[in-house]
Amino acid sequence: MEQRRLGRTGLTIAPLVFGGNVFGWTADKKTSFDLLDRFVDAGLNAIDTADAYSRWVPGNEGGESETIIGEWMKERKSRDKVVIITKVGSDMGQGKKDLSPAYIAKAAEASLKRLQIEEIDLYLSHWPDPDTPYEETLAAHEKLLKAGKIKSIGCSNLDADQLRKSLDVAKNKGLHRYDVLQPEYNLYDRASYDGPLRDLCMAEDIGVITYFSLAKGFLSGKYRSEADLGKSPRGGGVKDYLNPRGNRILAALDDISAKHKAKQAEVALAWIIHRDGVTAPIASATSLEQLDSLIKAATMELSKDDLATLDTASA
Repeated sequence: MEQRRLGRTGLTIAPLVFGGNVFGWTADKKTSFDLLDRFVDAGLNAIDTADAYSRWVPGNEGGESETIIGEWMKERKSRDKVVIITKVGSDMGQGKKDLSPAYIAKAAEASLKRLQIEEIDLYLSHWPDPDTPYEETLAAHEKLLKAGKIKSIGCSNLDADQLRKSLDVAKNKGLHRYDVLQPEYNLYDRASYDGPLRDLCMAEDIGVITYFSLAKGFLSGKYRSEADLGKSPRGGGVKDYLNPRGNRILAALDDISAKHKAKQAEVALAWIIHRDGVTAPIASATSLEQLDSLIKAATMELSKDDLATLDTASA
């Protein structure tokens, strides 16, 4: 399996990241273990989670995903086979997004305990926190880096102006900068990353791991009308994609997937994998069949014509 440099972190990852948001939600512990086993056996190595996964499920408190990943690593003795990515800053009951130094220190310890590891490979600030200056957040991460509790840092959901300001603060204050960005990005949702943000990441050698890489499942091709929205717990989030542009993208995916004897989701992920300025997309699966499909995307070759067709359809 191809390995890609993740910005300046010193980490290398395969070109597809497993989205751990499903663990403890739509994938129970046994299913999660089976999925992680298959993922690693295929030569893939990066797992993305967050402390808040999956706090939105009735009865959950957050931390369920990290806990399952931690139990799997301990049981399988697989720590050295995986790159663990987790996040801090979501509302875990404090009622707000929080990147204050005191909160980061506490949250990092909680994540390490749930994951049952001594060091997190990549620790991301999950959301912008308007109440905490970049200098304070970066200084809190710096303490964790120096203490050997995290290996590298990044951020999620910053726009080009916010990311630029954070880089300037890091440089001016002699602090470690964000070396990875996690933006929303897929064939449909391109506007927030393509342009100034992508240009900045490429110019600054920032690793990029995309989320919602299949547009909440829309790019799997299984949602063609409002009648299809009940097909999964996430179907309600797909309604906004059912429009002429969405249909145009699906038609292009249909043509190229037929040509490659592949599934639409595989082609949609392969398009992201081929994009300059992207290290790897995140995608999740709740069955071995779905996961095997994602694994195919990691090695799929798309031609220049294929990429041009998809670019045009999604423009």
